[in-house]
Amino acid sequence: MTISSVTSTTPATSAVKDKTSLSDLDSGDFIKLMTTQLQQQDPTNPTDNNEMLAQMAQFSSLANTTKSSETLQSIADKLDQVVSAQTATTDAVAKLVAAQTSST
Repeated sequence: MTISSVTSTTPATSAVKDKTSLSDLDSGDFIKLMTTQLQQQDPTNPTDNNEMLAQMAQFSSLANTTKSSETLQSIADKLDQVVSAQTATTDAVAKLVAAQTSST
């Protein structure tokens, strides 16, 4: 299948976020890509349904992996906060014990 050109029907504006890497793409971008792919396909040789389902499954898997990564990062950040709080508490207790020991 040969595609000569793909043009956008909406003008680019400053409000549109520039997507410069794959990590900036989301499900809306996937739907736009899939819709464009379907519009541009050769009607005498349509895309195989199995191929389309495989692409959708790959995107879903990627989205789940990204979400898991974000969740794990959030958990790691919270654990860092807990460790910092424990360290601060330990330091405060040590200072309190030292102050009480030196005053007696």
